[in-house]
Amino acid sequence: MKLSKTLFGQTVETLGWLLIIIFLGLFLDSDFFSKNYFEHGQWLNNVLVIAVYLYFFKTGTRRVREQLIYALIIGVIGEYLFSLVLRMYTYRLHNIPHYIPFGHAVVFLGIYIFSRKSKVRAYSKQIELFITICIVIYSLLFLVFKKDVFGFVLTLLVFYSLRKHPKERLFYLSMYFIVAVVEIVGTSLDCWVWPSTAYGKFDFLPSANPPSGISFFYFGLDRGTMSIYKRRHKEVWKRFKNIRQLTITN
Repeated sequence: MKLSKTLFGQTVETLGWLLIIIFLGLFLDSDFFSKNYFEHGQWLNNVLVIAVYLYFFKTGTRRVREQLIYALIIGVIGEYLFSLVLRMYTYRLHNIPHYIPFGHAVVFLGIYIFSRKSKVRAYSKQIELFITICIVIYSLLFLVFKKDVFGFVLTLLVFYSLRKHPKERLFYLSMYFIVAVVEIVGTSLDCWVWPSTAYGKFDFLPSANPPSGISFFYFGLDRGTMSIYKRRHKEVWKRFKNIRQLTITN
């Protein structure tokens, strides 16, 4: 059996390359790399991530291209709002790195592709259960050992919001997992930092660096991207929903 036809193979060929880009890119932007190898490592990561974005834009379908554009626009707006205006977190150079909005779009696409793979869909319930257990353990450990009340509250909001989107649970749970990896790697390499309380203002919401459930805010990008596409292509989306309903029924 070909590896690409197995659950492991389809996971590696989707989330695998995504994790490689994340680890490599954040290492290039790290304080360690800047001090020991190349001062302008962030620009190397800008080139890397933007090149990946352009590759998927060029090779993707019309739908993929359109969603990449929406994700990029929402990512830019979200970054300037949450980082520069609300001071929710701060980047190493106190700027908005160019790779960040492009990276949001790439992460969105990578997880979307993963969630649409045949074997992944076949084992979706098992994958959802596994990730859910991991999330519960992860958020509780952060709450107990890092006093991450903010992250725990966000995690509860994640699970609450998933009640309204059961058909997209696999996508959002996978997003939580990947975002957790991004945040742990990014903060460990000093690419960005989160304050000790939510927004640096709410003392009743102590926060870890990073907060465990921060993917809740990523969902805004995902929902926004999907919502814009649905509104622009109502007939196409209606046919897609009918086909999916027939597939589930049969």
